[in-house]
Amino acid sequence: MNAEEMKKAVAKEALKFIEDEMVVGLGTGSTTAYFIRYLGKLIMEGELEEVYGIPTSHQARLLAIESGVPVVSLDEVDAIDIAVDGADEVDPHLNLIKGRGGALTMEKVIEYRAGTFLVLVDESKLVESLGQRVPVPIEVIPPAWRAIAEELEVFNAEAELRMAEKKDGPVITDNGNFILDARFHRIDDPLDLEIELNTIPGVVENGIFADIADIVLVGTKEGVKRLER
Repeated sequence: MNAEEMKKAVAKEALKFIEDEMVVGLGTGSTTAYFIRYLGKLIMEGELEEVYGIPTSHQARLLAIESGVPVVSLDEVDAIDIAVDGADEVDPHLNLIKGRGGALTMEKVIEYRAGTFLVLVDESKLVESLGQRVPVPIEVIPPAWRAIAEELEVFNAEAELRMAEKKDGPVITDNGNFILDARFHRIDDPLDLEIELNTIPGVVENGIFADIADIVLVGTKEGVKRLER
């Protein structure tokens, strides 16, 4: 089973958690994109009824509409039953780094409020400690990015402004902000660092998702593995 097959396998497994009349948080990224397409297929075929999606990004919203998933906004619902999203890293305690897709702020808003947060990854995303392979994305207001990058040196972090690949200049988030990618030499306490980073003036949100994931579905060569807190 290659990486794409693993993504498809966990996306299909996630469908087992969806029931009629659910409000579902729709994450951003390649693995969650498979889930959104599969969910739309079940809705269009009548296997699921009155299921509504709350997208975490423009990308997720456009894909949901294209796939036939009815879309609602956060202020239209009383509760979110389940949120389904990917992750860039998962440690043994199910702490996460997310945000390579740039939608970390709305992802955290929705997933924090979900009754269940279900994470979909392939086995390459499992790490012994956060920050081993990917930097921590930090969404910042544009005028403050350089000052924040300098302040992150206090945390022994090296931060770079994320630049766009198909346009000139920096990546702009759905909220109109910049993203700093910060590499930390070691993250011993993800929850503490998550809180500390958000106290820096000008920081909107960061990509550490500590103590929030309930279930992680891991695609492996042998099949889908389930991890729970």
